[in-house]
Amino acid sequence: MTLAEIFRRAVFWCALTALFLMPQAPVHAQDPGSGSVTHQMYLDMKLGKLNIHGDNAVVEALVLQRDLPITYDYIATLMRTPNAFGDGPACIVCHSSNDPAKSYRGLDLSSCEGILRGSTEEPPRSVIVPGKPGASTLTHMLRDNRMPLGVPFFHPIESDAINAVKDWIDSGGANDDTFKKKVLPLFSDPKAFGGEAPCIECHRSFRDPPSFNEVNLTSYEAIMKGAFSKTRGKQGKPGLPIVVPFDSTNSPLYLRLTRNRMPPGIDPGADNNHPNIQLLMRWIEQGAWCR
Repeated sequence: MTLAEIFRRAVFWCALTALFLMPQAPVHAQDPGSGSVTHQMYLDMKLGKLNIHGDNAVVEALVLQRDLPITYDYIATLMRTPNAFGDGPACIVCHSSNDPAKSYRGLDLSSCEGILRGSTEEPPRSVIVPGKPGASTLTHMLRDNRMPLGVPFFHPIESDAINAVKDWIDSGGANDDTFKKKVLPLFSDPKAFGGEAPCIECHRSFRDPPSFNEVNLTSYEAIMKGAFSKTRGKQGKPGLPIVVPFDSTNSPLYLRLTRNRMPPGIDPGADNNHPNIQLLMRWIEQGAWCR
């Protein structure tokens, strides 16, 4: 565990301990104020409903389950704090202006307005979809590792192999000779995308495990089933598409080959359900209000 992680956990648990050690009078359901969040937490503790261990469980039990409002003030703090989402610099070190000459992607994470404006570098893109954390680029940049797992941060994103996948998708993503001869073999090649193992080592079936996210890259039909096709199929839903024909910029298959997880250099094994990521997602879900 790094020194930064030790310090963060110490501050987190000191604050939580202070909350638990506050004097509490006996609480009864008929007491005035028994509907407050603090009193409800106390009741849950007495009834044995709270059995939490670790930062993630604490955030889940004390904040997310109770749907506490997440203020922009907290989000602003996260953007200014090193190691907020995992070991690495504060977000605003690289993203503090909408001027692409001064800030990567022309993305300003130093203000609420800047976050909602999104990146201004061509092509301009939003990074937040209020109410939809799963559709927000900012969420994916903090959670999704670039593939193959462990590929160096500065590995080219316009290699022949990656461009072959991009061009195939942008031309319609058909099951044609281009796919069969130039694209499908790449997923069996351990060196194709800058890693040490072929894609199909981790994505070869519709079961998780052994295939992460139930992604199967062994055939055209399997690829077009998308992610979580087995799990979602039990609910009568199709898999989540990883190829959007004619649109590589919205196709997860291409994006995972080109987008590095943030912050730069974060260990690919780092928890992508970090408590602060969960709180950021809840802020987005609640509307991403600037208040």
